[in-house]
Amino acid sequence: MNAADENSGRFDAMIGVGGIGSGLVLALTGNHTLGREESRSCRLLQRKDYCKLHILAHYVHALTDANFHVIPIGAVGNDAVGEELLLEMARDGLDCSYVRRIPERSTLFCVCFGYQDGSGGNLTTDDSASSRVIPAVVEKAEDLFARHGPRCIALAAPEVPLETRETLLNIATKHGCFRAASFVSEEFHNPLSRRLLENIDLLAVNRDEAAHLTGQDAKTPPEEVALALSAWAVKKFPKLVISLTAGVCGSWVLAEGKTFHLPSLPVTAVSTGGAGDAHLSGLLAGLAAGLNLECSHWVGSLTAALSVTSPHTIHKGIHCRALRDFANEHQLALPPAVITFLNP
Repeated sequence: MNAADENSGRFDAMIGVGGIGSGLVLALTGNHTLGREESRSCRLLQRKDYCKLHILAHYVHALTDANFHVIPIGAVGNDAVGEELLLEMARDGLDCSYVRRIPERSTLFCVCFGYQDGSGGNLTTDDSASSRVIPAVVEKAEDLFARHGPRCIALAAPEVPLETRETLLNIATKHGCFRAASFVSEEFHNPLSRRLLENIDLLAVNRDEAAHLTGQDAKTPPEEVALALSAWAVKKFPKLVISLTAGVCGSWVLAEGKTFHLPSLPVTAVSTGGAGDAHLSGLLAGLAAGLNLECSHWVGSLTAALSVTSPHTIHKGIHCRALRDFANEHQLALPPAVITFLNP
Protein backbone atom coordinates (compact mmCIF):
# COMPACT_ATOMS: atom_id res chain seq x y z
CA MET A 1 0.00 0.00 0.00
CA ASN A 2 1.29 3.43 -0.89
CA ALA A 3 2.22 5.96 1.73
CA ALA A 4 -0.27 8.39 0.19
CA ASP A 5 -3.46 6.51 -0.49
CA GLU A 6 -6.88 8.07 -1.07
CA ASN A 7 -7.66 8.09 2.68
CA SER A 8 -4.59 10.14 3.63
CA GLY A 9 -6.49 13.46 3.89
CA ARG A 10 -7.02 14.69 7.41
CA PHE A 11 -10.47 14.38 8.99
CA ASP A 12 -11.82 16.79 11.59
CA ALA A 13 -14.78 14.86 13.09
CA MET A 14 -16.20 11.42 13.79
CA ILE A 15 -19.97 11.02 14.10
CA GLY A 16 -21.00 7.57 15.21
CA VAL A 17 -24.06 5.57 16.13
CA GLY A 18 -24.08 2.44 18.30
CA GLY A 19 -24.73 1.03 21.73
CA ILE A 20 -24.05 2.92 24.95
CA GLY A 21 -24.29 0.92 28.13
CA SER A 22 -22.50 -1.10 30.78
CA GLY A 23 -22.30 -4.60 32.12
CA LEU A 24 -20.68 -7.07 34.44
CA VAL A 25 -18.23 -9.92 33.93
CA LEU A 26 -18.58 -13.39 35.47
CA ALA A 27 -15.96 -16.13 35.67
CA LEU A 28 -17.79 -19.46 35.59
CA THR A 29 -16.68 -22.40 37.70
CA GLY A 30 -15.86 -25.40 35.54
CA ASN A 31 -15.04 -25.58 31.86
CA HIS A 32 -18.03 -27.39 30.36
CA THR A 33 -20.65 -25.46 28.37
CA LEU A 34 -23.45 -24.03 30.48
CA GLY A 35 -26.57 -26.19 30.19
CA ARG A 36 -30.10 -24.97 29.57
CA GLU A 37 -31.33 -25.83 33.07
CA GLU A 38 -28.01 -25.82 34.91
CA SER A 39 -27.20 -23.76 37.99
CA ARG A 40 -23.53 -22.83 38.06
CA SER A 41 -21.41 -21.00 40.59
CA CYS A 42 -19.26 -18.11 39.40
CA ARG A 43 -17.16 -15.17 40.53
CA LEU A 44 -18.07 -11.56 39.85
CA LEU A 45 -14.94 -9.95 38.43
CA GLN A 46 -14.05 -6.38 39.31
CA ARG A 47 -14.12 -5.19 35.73
CA LYS A 48 -15.99 -2.29 34.13
CA ASP A 49 -17.68 -3.29 30.91
CA TYR A 50 -18.72 -0.71 28.31
CA CYS A 51 -20.66 -1.00 25.06
CA LYS A 52 -19.53 -0.54 21.48
CA LEU A 53 -20.00 3.12 20.67
CA HIS A 54 -18.68 4.30 24.02
CA ILE A 55 -15.46 2.29 23.60
CA LEU A 56 -14.88 3.43 20.04
CA ALA A 57 -15.68 7.08 20.70
CA HIS A 58 -13.51 7.17 23.83
CA TYR A 59 -10.34 5.87 22.18
CA VAL A 60 -10.71 7.96 19.02
CA HIS A 61 -11.10 11.06 21.18
CA ALA A 62 -8.14 10.08 23.36
CA LEU A 63 -5.87 9.63 20.33
CA THR A 64 -6.79 12.74 18.35
CA ASP A 65 -6.06 16.40 18.98
CA ALA A 66 -8.33 19.04 20.45
CA ASN A 67 -9.50 20.18 17.01
CA PHE A 68 -11.03 16.77 16.24
CA HIS A 69 -14.67 16.39 17.28
CA VAL A 70 -16.13 13.05 18.39
CA ILE A 71 -19.92 13.06 18.45
CA PRO A 72 -21.74 9.87 19.52
CA ILE A 73 -25.41 9.43 18.58
CA GLY A 74 -27.23 7.11 20.95
CA ALA A 75 -29.45 6.74 23.98
CA VAL A 76 -29.43 5.72 27.61
CA GLY A 77 -32.29 5.05 29.98
CA ASN A 78 -33.48 7.54 32.53
CA ASP A 79 -31.75 5.55 35.26
CA ALA A 80 -28.70 5.79 37.49
CA VAL A 81 -26.54 3.76 35.11
CA GLY A 82 -27.38 6.02 32.18
CA GLU A 83 -26.74 9.16 34.20
CA GLU A 84 -23.36 7.83 35.35
CA LEU A 85 -22.35 6.95 31.78
CA LEU A 86 -23.31 10.38 30.47
CA LEU A 87 -21.29 12.08 33.18
CA GLU A 88 -18.31 9.82 32.51
CA MET A 89 -18.43 10.42 28.76
CA ALA A 90 -18.65 14.18 29.28
CA ARG A 91 -15.72 14.12 31.74
CA ASP A 92 -13.67 12.27 29.14
CA GLY A 93 -14.34 14.98 26.57
CA LEU A 94 -17.07 13.48 24.39
CA ASP A 95 -19.81 15.68 22.95
CA CYS A 96 -22.99 14.03 24.22
CA SER A 97 -25.41 16.52 22.65
CA TYR A 98 -26.93 13.73 20.57
CA VAL A 99 -27.21 11.13 23.34
CA ARG A 100 -30.82 11.05 24.52
CA ARG A 101 -32.42 9.80 27.72
CA ILE A 102 -35.41 7.52 27.12
CA PRO A 103 -37.55 7.25 30.28
CA GLU A 104 -39.47 4.08 29.38
CA ARG A 105 -36.35 2.02 28.66
CA SER A 106 -33.36 0.92 30.73
CA THR A 107 -29.78 1.58 29.70
CA LEU A 108 -28.20 -1.16 27.57
CA PHE A 109 -26.77 -3.87 29.81
CA CYS A 110 -24.55 -6.85 29.09
CA VAL A 111 -23.55 -9.89 31.14
CA CYS A 112 -20.25 -11.36 29.97
CA PHE A 113 -19.24 -14.82 31.13
CA GLY A 114 -16.01 -16.72 30.73
CA TYR A 115 -14.87 -20.31 31.13
CA GLN A 116 -11.56 -21.41 32.60
CA ASP A 117 -10.05 -22.05 29.15
CA GLY A 118 -10.52 -18.40 28.18
CA SER A 119 -13.58 -18.88 25.98
CA GLY A 120 -16.91 -17.32 26.82
CA GLY A 121 -19.85 -15.32 25.62
CA ASN A 122 -22.22 -12.55 26.54
CA LEU A 123 -25.89 -11.78 26.99
CA THR A 124 -27.11 -8.34 25.93
CA THR A 125 -30.50 -6.78 26.53
CA ASP A 126 -32.40 -6.21 23.28
CA ASP A 127 -35.12 -3.95 24.68
CA SER A 128 -32.85 -1.23 26.04
CA ALA A 129 -32.71 2.49 25.26
CA SER A 130 -30.21 1.69 22.51
CA SER A 131 -32.86 -0.34 20.70
CA ARG A 132 -34.89 2.89 20.48
CA VAL A 133 -32.22 4.77 18.56
CA ILE A 134 -34.43 4.90 15.48
CA PRO A 135 -33.55 6.34 12.04
CA ALA A 136 -35.25 9.65 12.86
CA VAL A 137 -32.67 10.23 15.61
CA VAL A 138 -29.87 10.13 13.04
CA GLU A 139 -31.84 12.23 10.56
CA LYS A 140 -31.98 15.04 13.14
CA ALA A 141 -28.17 15.13 13.07
CA GLU A 142 -27.84 15.47 9.29
CA ASP A 143 -26.64 19.06 9.60
CA LEU A 144 -23.54 17.71 11.37
CA PHE A 145 -22.68 15.49 8.42
CA ALA A 146 -23.32 18.36 6.02
CA ARG A 147 -21.11 20.68 8.07
CA HIS A 148 -18.08 18.36 8.03
CA GLY A 149 -18.72 16.60 4.71
CA PRO A 150 -15.69 14.74 3.30
CA ARG A 151 -13.70 15.61 6.43
CA CYS A 152 -16.02 13.48 8.57
CA ILE A 153 -15.70 9.84 9.59
CA ALA A 154 -19.16 8.28 9.89
CA LEU A 155 -19.19 5.23 12.13
CA ALA A 156 -21.94 2.59 12.23
CA ALA A 157 -21.45 0.32 15.25
CA PRO A 158 -23.59 -2.55 16.63
CA GLU A 159 -26.17 -2.59 19.43
CA VAL A 160 -28.60 -0.26 17.67
CA PRO A 161 -31.03 -1.34 14.91
CA LEU A 162 -29.61 -2.09 11.47
CA GLU A 163 -32.12 0.32 9.94
CA THR A 164 -30.63 3.13 12.02
CA ARG A 165 -27.15 2.27 10.84
CA GLU A 166 -28.45 2.20 7.28
CA THR A 167 -29.77 5.74 7.72
CA LEU A 168 -26.42 6.95 9.04
CA LEU A 169 -24.54 5.39 6.13
CA ASN A 170 -26.99 6.82 3.58
CA ILE A 171 -26.64 10.31 5.03
CA ALA A 172 -22.86 9.92 5.19
CA THR A 173 -22.80 8.85 1.54
CA LYS A 174 -24.91 11.86 0.57
CA HIS A 175 -22.41 14.23 2.17
CA GLY A 176 -19.23 12.47 1.02
CA CYS A 177 -18.12 11.23 4.44
CA PHE A 178 -15.68 8.38 5.02
CA ARG A 179 -17.82 5.45 6.20
CA ALA A 180 -16.66 2.83 8.71
CA ALA A 181 -18.69 0.01 10.21
CA SER A 182 -18.59 -3.16 12.25
CA PHE A 183 -21.17 -5.89 12.84
CA VAL A 184 -21.64 -8.86 15.15
CA SER A 185 -21.39 -12.30 13.57
CA GLU A 186 -25.10 -13.12 13.48
CA GLU A 187 -25.88 -9.90 11.61
CA PHE A 188 -24.11 -11.14 8.50
CA HIS A 189 -26.99 -13.57 8.00
CA ASN A 190 -29.35 -10.61 7.66
CA PRO A 191 -29.73 -9.45 4.02
CA LEU A 192 -29.77 -5.81 5.16
CA SER A 193 -26.23 -6.14 6.58
CA ARG A 194 -25.03 -7.45 3.25
CA ARG A 195 -26.59 -4.47 1.47
CA LEU A 196 -25.00 -2.05 3.89
CA LEU A 197 -21.57 -3.22 2.74
CA GLU A 198 -22.19 -1.32 -0.49
CA ASN A 199 -22.12 1.95 1.48
CA ILE A 200 -19.00 1.25 3.55
CA ASP A 201 -15.37 2.29 2.98
CA LEU A 202 -13.87 0.45 5.96
CA LEU A 203 -15.20 -2.76 7.52
CA ALA A 204 -13.80 -4.07 10.81
CA VAL A 205 -14.23 -7.76 11.62
CA ASN A 206 -12.73 -10.32 13.94
CA ARG A 207 -11.93 -13.90 13.01
CA ASP A 208 -15.39 -15.26 13.84
CA GLU A 209 -17.20 -12.44 12.06
CA ALA A 210 -15.03 -12.95 8.98
CA ALA A 211 -15.90 -16.65 8.95
CA HIS A 212 -19.62 -15.85 9.05
CA LEU A 213 -19.20 -13.28 6.30
CA THR A 214 -17.38 -15.59 3.90
CA GLY A 215 -19.03 -18.87 4.91
CA GLN A 216 -15.84 -20.42 6.30
CA ASP A 217 -15.44 -22.75 9.23
CA ALA A 218 -14.73 -20.84 12.44
CA LYS A 219 -11.65 -23.06 12.98
CA THR A 220 -10.03 -22.02 9.69
CA PRO A 221 -6.48 -20.70 10.33
CA PRO A 222 -6.53 -16.88 10.38
CA GLU A 223 -4.00 -16.63 7.54
CA GLU A 224 -6.42 -18.54 5.31
CA VAL A 225 -9.32 -16.42 6.57
CA ALA A 226 -7.41 -13.25 5.58
CA LEU A 227 -6.68 -14.55 2.07
CA ALA A 228 -10.27 -15.72 1.55
CA LEU A 229 -11.62 -12.43 2.88
CA SER A 230 -9.34 -10.47 0.57
CA ALA A 231 -10.44 -12.53 -2.46
CA TRP A 232 -14.10 -12.11 -1.45
CA ALA A 233 -13.72 -8.34 -1.17
CA VAL A 234 -11.94 -8.00 -4.52
CA LYS A 235 -14.76 -9.90 -6.20
CA LYS A 236 -17.74 -8.25 -4.50
CA PHE A 237 -16.57 -4.90 -3.10
CA PRO A 238 -13.23 -4.02 -4.78
CA LYS A 239 -12.89 -0.63 -3.06
CA LEU A 240 -13.69 -1.92 0.43
CA VAL A 241 -10.90 -1.78 3.04
CA ILE A 242 -11.11 -4.50 5.68
CA SER A 243 -9.50 -4.62 9.11
CA LEU A 244 -9.27 -8.19 10.44
CA THR A 245 -8.25 -8.96 14.02
CA ALA A 246 -7.39 -12.46 15.21
CA GLY A 247 -6.18 -12.22 18.81
CA VAL A 248 -2.75 -13.72 19.40
CA CYS A 249 -2.40 -14.33 15.65
CA GLY A 250 -2.25 -10.61 15.01
CA SER A 251 -4.20 -8.45 12.60
CA TRP A 252 -4.49 -7.69 8.91
CA VAL A 253 -5.47 -4.77 6.73
CA LEU A 254 -6.85 -5.85 3.36
CA ALA A 255 -7.20 -3.43 0.45
CA GLU A 256 -7.44 -3.91 -3.31
CA GLY A 257 -6.21 -7.49 -3.14
CA LYS A 258 -3.20 -6.65 -0.96
CA THR A 259 -2.77 -7.86 2.61
CA PHE A 260 -0.68 -6.30 5.35
CA HIS A 261 -0.15 -8.31 8.53
CA LEU A 262 1.11 -7.29 11.95
CA PRO A 263 1.81 -9.95 14.58
CA SER A 264 0.32 -9.54 18.02
CA LEU A 265 2.55 -7.71 20.47
CA PRO A 266 4.06 -9.61 23.42
CA VAL A 267 1.92 -8.48 26.34
CA THR A 268 0.35 -10.23 29.29
CA ALA A 269 -3.38 -9.91 28.76
CA VAL A 270 -5.49 -9.14 31.80
CA SER A 271 -8.69 -9.09 29.73
CA THR A 272 -9.24 -9.18 25.97
CA GLY A 273 -12.68 -7.56 26.19
CA GLY A 274 -12.90 -4.54 23.91
CA ALA A 275 -9.59 -5.26 22.14
CA GLY A 276 -11.18 -5.39 18.70
CA ASP A 277 -12.91 -2.07 19.27
CA ALA A 278 -9.63 -0.60 20.52
CA HIS A 279 -7.94 -1.77 17.32
CA LEU A 280 -10.58 -0.13 15.12
CA SER A 281 -10.37 3.06 17.20
CA GLY A 282 -6.62 3.29 16.72
CA LEU A 283 -6.96 2.66 13.01
CA LEU A 284 -9.56 5.44 12.70
CA ALA A 285 -7.48 7.84 14.80
CA GLY A 286 -4.52 7.22 12.51
CA LEU A 287 -6.61 7.91 9.42
CA ALA A 288 -8.03 11.02 11.08
CA ALA A 289 -4.50 12.34 11.52
CA GLY A 290 -3.66 11.73 7.86
CA LEU A 291 -1.68 8.49 8.22
CA ASN A 292 -1.94 5.92 5.45
CA LEU A 293 -3.47 2.48 6.02
CA GLU A 294 -0.24 0.74 6.97
CA CYS A 295 0.68 3.35 9.56
CA SER A 296 -2.89 3.56 10.86
CA HIS A 297 -2.79 -0.23 11.23
CA TRP A 298 0.21 0.18 13.50
CA VAL A 299 -1.72 2.63 15.68
CA GLY A 300 -4.61 0.15 15.85
CA SER A 301 -2.29 -2.68 16.82
CA LEU A 302 -0.62 -0.65 19.55
CA THR A 303 -3.96 0.50 20.95
CA ALA A 304 -5.34 -3.04 21.05
CA ALA A 305 -2.20 -4.42 22.69
CA LEU A 306 -2.15 -1.82 25.43
CA SER A 307 -5.92 -2.13 25.97
CA VAL A 308 -5.68 -5.78 27.05
CA THR A 309 -3.39 -4.85 29.94
CA SER A 310 -6.43 -3.31 31.67
CA PRO A 311 -9.18 -5.36 33.31
CA HIS A 312 -11.76 -2.93 31.92
CA THR A 313 -13.06 -2.71 28.35
CA ILE A 314 -11.89 0.91 28.25
CA HIS A 315 -8.30 1.49 29.32
CA LYS A 316 -8.45 5.07 30.58
CA GLY A 317 -4.67 5.39 30.46
CA ILE A 318 -4.41 5.13 26.67
CA HIS A 319 -3.30 8.24 24.79
CA CYS A 320 -0.55 8.94 22.25
CA ARG A 321 2.26 9.31 24.79
CA ALA A 322 1.23 6.04 26.47
CA LEU A 323 1.39 4.26 23.09
CA ARG A 324 4.80 5.83 22.46
CA ASP A 325 6.13 4.62 25.80
CA PHE A 326 4.61 1.19 25.19
CA ALA A 327 6.30 0.96 21.78
CA ASN A 328 9.65 2.07 23.23
CA GLU A 329 9.36 -0.45 26.05
CA HIS A 330 8.94 -3.25 23.50
CA GLN A 331 11.65 -1.80 21.19
CA LEU A 332 9.31 -1.72 18.22
CA ALA A 333 10.61 -0.45 14.89
CA LEU A 334 7.77 1.88 14.01
CA PRO A 335 7.39 3.75 10.70
CA PRO A 336 8.54 7.37 10.98
CA ALA A 337 5.01 8.70 10.44
CA VAL A 338 3.75 6.66 13.39
CA ILE A 339 6.54 7.98 15.61
CA THR A 340 5.54 11.50 14.67
CA PHE A 341 1.88 10.70 15.41
CA LEU A 342 2.78 9.41 18.88
CA ASN A 343 4.74 12.57 19.70
CA PRO A 344 2.13 15.33 19.35
